[in-house]
Amino acid sequence: MNTRHLLACATLALLPGLTPSLALAHGDGIECKVPAKEWQAKDVLAAKLEKEGWTIRKLKVDNGCYEVYGFDAKGKKREAYFDPKTLDMVGDMMQK
Repeated sequence: MNTRHLLACATLALLPGLTPSLALAHGDGIECKVPAKEWQAKDVLAAKLEKEGWTIRKLKVDNGCYEVYGFDAKGKKREAYFDPKTLDMVGDMMQK
């Protein structure tokens, strides 16, 4: 067995233990628990943020929250999470 093979096997052996921590690192444990019937549409959040001066690059659902990638009114890069019912910001990954 060569060194490359050993390294590949060791990496694969460690991946299952790393996967949960990598998943938490993205949203840092941010989670919204709102029933789908209570959600406001993505377009409503987009319109609200654009009215506040945001430029939205991507808006998606992550861990039950709306996740927005873009720039705020001051041009600062943002990755923010919003409650889908209230549209209040519940987390901002760029503030860390």
